[in-house]
Amino acid sequence: MSKPELQLSGDVDQDMLNDDSNSSEYVEMWVDLFLGRKGHEYFCEVDADYITDRFNLINLQKAVPKFTQVVQYIVDDLSEKTLENMTPQRLEVLETDARKFYGLIHARYIITVKGLQKMYAKYKEADFGRCLRVHCNFQPLLPVGLHDIPGKDCVKLYCPSCEDLYNPKSSRHASIDGAFFGTSFPGMFLQAFPEMVPRHPTRRYVPKIFGFELHKQAQLARWQELQRRKLEKKLIDNNVDLSRNGGYRSAE
Repeated sequence: MSKPELQLSGDVDQDMLNDDSNSSEYVEMWVDLFLGRKGHEYFCEVDADYITDRFNLINLQKAVPKFTQVVQYIVDDLSEKTLENMTPQRLEVLETDARKFYGLIHARYIITVKGLQKMYAKYKEADFGRCLRVHCNFQPLLPVGLHDIPGKDCVKLYCPSCEDLYNPKSSRHASIDGAFFGTSFPGMFLQAFPEMVPRHPTRRYVPKIFGFELHKQAQLARWQELQRRKLEKKLIDNNVDLSRNGGYRSAE
């Protein structure tokens, strides 16, 4: 399987290079252009202060060539003369490295307090899509990576209701590297916002032929229903309120 890549144009935006605004405006413009591209709806804005804090970049130095220059490019620390002296090919490589590096920083940022709040707002708007499973009732999804190392696999979508993973519907989203969201994000998100954990659906679909349940599937469904009822009885006996939503909050 080929390595997943961001679905981005390789051309460097000339308006970014010719912009004569101050540093903070330049950072906003670069991030705005990155977030504004089709297929980047899953990303949130990473604060410039977070990007420039060396502590947040530990172990990312080898992720891209010329690490320092890439960071300077993202935060507009490179002089106009340095940019003008670069060949178009070098500018294209620098822009590609900056996008990859932003993705890796993004994976760390979204499990911070500020990052979780920004992703919470996107989750409330269902920016990551909704579960297609009928009994999940259009439950909003969360992006997740199966690996923390880039180039392993594309981003997946996790449903807190059925607790299963799905591939993004859009090919643009399906080509985003899963490492740009990391393996820990859904767990951290649901632990930070336990009220967002939905009640798990108990209804199941059983295949039928002319109204008659298929023997093996029906037998399995009855066994699973029996186990569910046993678990519910055990929880009720332990004074657990089943009317409330689930959660990741530790026991007090």
